Amino acid sequence: MENNINRMVDRGSLSVGVFTPNKVLPVDGARILIRQGGQAEIVEELITNSSGQTDTVLLKAPPVDYSLLPESESMPYAEYDLEIEAEGFEPCTISGAQVLADAAALQSVELVPRKELNGQQQEIIVPPNTLWGTFPPKIPEDEVKPLPPSKGFVVLPEPVIPEFMIVHDGRPNDATAKNYWVPFKEYIKNVASCEIYATWPEATLEANILAILSFTLNRVYTEWYRGKGYDFTITSSTAYDHKFSYGRNIFSEISAVVDRIFTSFITRPNIRQPLFTQYCDGKQVQCPNWMTQWGSKTLGDQGYASMDILKHFYGYDVFLMQAGSVEGVPSSFPGQSLQAGSTGASVRVIQEQLNRIADNYPAIPKVAVDGIYGEQTVRAVTQFQQIFKLNPTGVVDRGTWYSISNIYVAVTRMAELG
Repeated sequence: MENNINRMVDRGSLSVGVFTPNKVLPVDGARILIRQGGQAEIVEELITNSSGQTDTVLLKAPPVDYSLLPESESMPYAEYDLEIEAEGFEPCTISGAQVLADAAALQSVELVPRKELNGQQQEIIVPPNTLWGTFPPKIPEDEVKPLPPSKGFVVLPEPVIPEFMIVHDGRPNDATAKNYWVPFKEYIKNVASCEIYATWPEATLEANILAILSFTLNRVYTEWYRGKGYDFTITSSTAYDHKFSYGRNIFSEISAVVDRIFTSFITRPNIRQPLFTQYCDGKQVQCPNWMTQWGSKTLGDQGYASMDILKHFYGYDVFLMQAGSVEGVPSSFPGQSLQAGSTGASVRVIQEQLNRIADNYPAIPKVAVDGIYGEQTVRAVTQFQQIFKLNPTGVVDRGTWYSISNIYVAVTRMAELG
């Protein structure tokens, strides 16, 4: 570790968002202390604003080349420890938050009210990225799975995006492992941040995320673990599924790609299910006929588009499809982005949802619900995007539409329960 610290000559950024569970409310005035991993000295102290957000800080990280070269023998990211505390909440510690040079780390923290944990501090330990650490290789499976039986004469529906993934944090038969309910997009962002580096070419990020999406939606569509009598959707074991690390930081570069493509999946002609797109790193483990992560990095460097990368590994008959719908949201994306000058029912939906969210996040200005996408609506959308770490364009694209919908559902659901 000492050598890694001495070689940290580059910088990566880190910002922290602190919320109540399910992001129902921002936590104003939360205090975050940041230390270099394993060190006593505080390198940064941050305070959240009324939207639960801190300033973005630059932190030392190893040279970016460490994350770009498979032969590198030095850890490519720096590890930082965070202590988070706020009045009325149990404190939380995060050990090993990862900061990459030339990348934007996003740490989201959901604090639990003090009375609910009875004095038990939340402790989150982030494991190494799978490209750096040692994890069990994937046990091979057929890429096309038996489908669950249809009910009567009802044909199985097209694949849909689930509202939540139920993640079993261990091997399937480990009865002691916890189950986590994780919003679908947050699950994909978490896995991608565990398994690839945000510094890679965008086409490489997109190819790997499409593989993660397709693999995950195959588990959902085929009800793989439910059919075996388990009460979860997927595991965090790399021998069976993907690496998932509860509470870890994600990266803005990965988050932006997921927001843009999360309803897409890979398939082949004449099958209805998403393809079970297995892969390996291509350095510690070799896997003929699967994608290798470092191999996808090489192709991205050579200018390959994401689909060309995927076809190189999975065959030239693979293509992309869109999921039929997204569960858990009041209405589906209208098909084209909303922006200044847009009018109609979809604009009204966004205005109504933003106004309800603004009750919990007062930094978002209230707007007239008139179905006209004017300057007020642009400002409200931009502020929402800034709070929830989306590209602050003021345009409601697919990612922003579903992010607004998810927060709207969370705040209204909590109000109904309360």
